[in-house]
Amino acid sequence: MAKRPAIVLLSGGLDSTTVLAIAKDQGYTPYALSFRYGQRHSVELEAAKRVAAAQGVARHVIADIDLRVFGGSALTSDIDVPKHESLDEAGSKDTGSSVPITYVPARNTIFLSFALAYAETVGASDIFTGVTAVDYSGYPDCRPEYMEAYERMANLATRAGVEGTQRLKLHSPLISMSKADIVREGLRLGVDYSLTSSCYDPDEQGLACGHCETCLLRLKGFAEAGVTDPVQYQGA
Repeated sequence: MAKRPAIVLLSGGLDSTTVLAIAKDQGYTPYALSFRYGQRHSVELEAAKRVAAAQGVARHVIADIDLRVFGGSALTSDIDVPKHESLDEAGSKDTGSSVPITYVPARNTIFLSFALAYAETVGASDIFTGVTAVDYSGYPDCRPEYMEAYERMANLATRAGVEGTQRLKLHSPLISMSKADIVREGLRLGVDYSLTSSCYDPDEQGLACGHCETCLLRLKGFAEAGVTDPVQYQGA
């Protein structure tokens, strides 16, 4: 029996790389989708290319959009990425909003819309995304209720859905997992995390800063899983 196609949103980071391995393990043929969206560096895209090649996806598309025209985020405008010595310190420097400045307005909605279009063109009824609501930065578009609402909307939004040839399922297998659990699951599936990049603000050599929130969350996950993070960090 032929494997079913699935779209996998692939940033090149810890979570999306694990989700790609999960989709393959569940018997899907993955079609990876990444974005050049005006983010402050291209390191993650290079990581996504490495991961896609290593895991043998059917096709890897990098879509070009420019969210810098809107700004509003440290990732898409000239705003410094916050750095901290610990996650506790990051929490203590909250500015009154539970959503950090690294949130890109409506990014997941935009990305999922592209994934929905990609799915319809390749005949896929499944989209995999690496959102998590346990060890995460508090982004509103990573919550379970958001994912459930988007799935309902998506089934009203396409010709395939209206004609009954597609019943879209949005998979978020990490949504209730801690970073440590994600690391353990990826290692069980043979993921090579040395190919990945999670840092919001790497240096010119691509080395992770170790102090932005996503680096701290990643390091926490590896530490709690009892293994060493294989990527290189600045000053290490």
